[in-house]
Amino acid sequence: MQTVRTITDDLYYLGGSDRRLALFESAYPIPRGVSYNSYLLADEKTVLLDTVDPAVQDVFFENLEAALAGRKLDYAVVHHMEPDHAGTLQRLVELYPDVTLVVNAKIQNMIRQFFAFSHENVLVVKDGDTLCTGKHTLAFVFAPMVHWPEVMVSFDTTDGTLFSADAFGTFGALSGNLYADEYDFERDWLDDARRYYTNIVGKYGVQVQAVLKKAAALPIQRICPLHGPIWRENLGWFIEKYDLWSKYAPEEKGVVIAYASIYGHTQNACDVLANELAKLGVKNIAMYDTAVTPVSELVSQCFKRSHLVFASASYNGGLFDSMEHLLRDLAAHGLKNRTCAILENGSWAPSAKRVMLEILCKMKDMAILEPQITVTSALKPETDAQVKELAKAIVDSMAD
Repeated sequence: MQTVRTITDDLYYLGGSDRRLALFESAYPIPRGVSYNSYLLADEKTVLLDTVDPAVQDVFFENLEAALAGRKLDYAVVHHMEPDHAGTLQRLVELYPDVTLVVNAKIQNMIRQFFAFSHENVLVVKDGDTLCTGKHTLAFVFAPMVHWPEVMVSFDTTDGTLFSADAFGTFGALSGNLYADEYDFERDWLDDARRYYTNIVGKYGVQVQAVLKKAAALPIQRICPLHGPIWRENLGWFIEKYDLWSKYAPEEKGVVIAYASIYGHTQNACDVLANELAKLGVKNIAMYDTAVTPVSELVSQCFKRSHLVFASASYNGGLFDSMEHLLRDLAAHGLKNRTCAILENGSWAPSAKRVMLEILCKMKDMAILEPQITVTSALKPETDAQVKELAKAIVDSMAD
């Protein structure tokens, strides 16, 4: 049976949720699942805004038929060509052969790349173009590299709805409630929203800032993303999070301690450091084993906090694999503006610090604190004193 939801008197939600998928994009764990959102504007002309991933296509097409209620489908807007949103496009045009696809030139080219079908009814729009559907007018705003080069968003100038593509989305399946204000979003969704942004869009902060500047000029009353709940209240709070994340500014002062430990000695050094930080009054400390915690979560937490400690055993003349994965992922996602500390361990030829510095020093605006500690096998009184010195250096830098 269909699960259509009414958003306004002529706007409907047609999406579905997938709780079986373990890894989003074969990379990011999603224990709470994910939603694939699609919308229908039933004006004088009917407009579908994006399709869905094939995983939920059955409920989607049943929803679309129910929402159309016997009417023809006039337009289908494709904001983003990633297969989790456009993967059912061919089936759509097979079921509704008279539909006009509304695309930009890059999207039109990507349709040819992904599909072999031909479709004559295509409206190619440029940045700033509008489409009047009767009572409503959609204005198209290009958002390249948020997070693919073809992405655009659309703004309904009649009722202030922003159809935001992947922007303002989040991991997590919807559970009946459709709106962010129907959940305790900060408690239950913010971590997934941050993890979604930092891992999917995080590299493109400059481009997100450009879109936010465009959005600031729009009288937005509602945000309809392609993943996660719809925003109709407290929009400024969530937009501010995007502003911080895309500026690579930490949300809060705090310390992430990420360690890669083989037999527990590097972990012990981190436990001592965390204990010293706590004694010095630091309350916001998060510690993670890089071999256990998914790297997408580690990236998110490093975006969240101001101070980062990387502690790793040396391995094969270099850096332990899970730590190298984390640091290279942080570099790939463009993280900057953090204060960092380094601790290495090595029983005969310590090498972890060299590789950690090579990666961190290529990142922008990363301050490296002293002392940079080398543990030889296990913590000793002399290195224990260095750990206490490092704790004080971290606390002193947090006061700046």
